[in-house]
Amino acid sequence: MSKAKPPVLLRREEGVAHVVLDRTEARNALNLPMCLVLKEIFEALDADADIRAVVLSANGPVFCAGADLKERNGRDEAWVIARRRASFAAYDAIARCRKPVVAATQGPVVGSGGEILMSCDFVIASDRTTFRFPEPQWGTVGATQRLQRTIGKMRAKELLFTGRTMPVEEAYQLGLVARIVPAEALAETIASIAEAIAAAPPLAMALTKQAVDLGSETDLNNGIRVEMAAIERCLADGGWRDGLNRFANSVGGKENHDL
Repeated sequence: MSKAKPPVLLRREEGVAHVVLDRTEARNALNLPMCLVLKEIFEALDADADIRAVVLSANGPVFCAGADLKERNGRDEAWVIARRRASFAAYDAIARCRKPVVAATQGPVVGSGGEILMSCDFVIASDRTTFRFPEPQWGTVGATQRLQRTIGKMRAKELLFTGRTMPVEEAYQLGLVARIVPAEALAETIASIAEAIAAAPPLAMALTKQAVDLGSETDLNNGIRVEMAAIERCLADGGWRDGLNRFANSVGGKENHDL
């Protein structure tokens, strides 16, 4: 009996991990095996000291067509609840990864695909990307929490209630994507971003991610305390001196010094 094709691919190269959704036969729809593999991969990457950046992308013309509703045929309510918990565990594993996670999307993003992207640190989208959150139209509930925290409550409700397709330009304006690039430039842009992140001091990068995430959950005064704790940890590590020396010897450092 032949082994089933994995729903998610993983490759490592020079400090960067590439996580690729690969259920092209189902337009990369999220099913239970994909949830379990995503959770396993991101937990492993979080503990991998050799990985400094993660790129999450998808094969084929569609990033993710949402949840695979076909797998629910013949299942009872208990199975559906367990399946939804598995998806939340997968999103959480992505969001909790201490390495910067950059998403690249090349086409339509539906439902659960948006949840995956919103679990990442930021999204680089091709100009062929669209977004849709049709969960209520499918008779279910989803994307009610991350979406409103990303684009605001009223805008989230409008997208969820109508199920309309949102163009990438609007997604950029709402803060759902960080940058739009031509489709033919997506791979090169992502590679450049990942290389730049991987070249930075890993502790400073991890602490920056942690400080931003924790700071977003509190007020400014407490956020400053979070940042100061991160600064103190960086200083205690001692690696900040190497970073300072690299900056001073770089073109950018010399230009900054001349100002």
